[in-house]
Amino acid sequence: MFNKPNKNEKRQKRHVRSRRYVVGTAERPRLNVYRSLSNIYAQVINDETGETIAAASTVEKTFENYGGNVEAAKAVGKAIAEKAMAKGVKEVVFDRGGYLYHGRIAALAEAAREAGLQF
Repeated sequence: MFNKPNKNEKRQKRHVRSRRYVVGTAERPRLNVYRSLSNIYAQVINDETGETIAAASTVEKTFENYGGNVEAAKAVGKAIAEKAMAKGVKEVVFDRGGYLYHGRIAALAEAAREAGLQF
């Protein structure tokens, strides 16, 4: 018969739906977030050229003591904001990646805002 979609397939469908409205441009790139059980990743992307301007994640060596928790998400939010600002990006469009704006996703967004990114 047919298989019931799992959690990640549902999230991917929600992400595709939201991407109709969330588009990164050269003036205002997209801040994309992905979270796994053990890590959290963030990218600033210009969708017009398909180029990643800045990226940060807990996989990097500077985040050795962090994992997939709220403190790690705050650290990644601060790091992505600093890297984006160094490249001249001050305003972004937030793409929550199909996740609820809650917990680690919200913590990353708030930390990026506090570090100077506007969205």
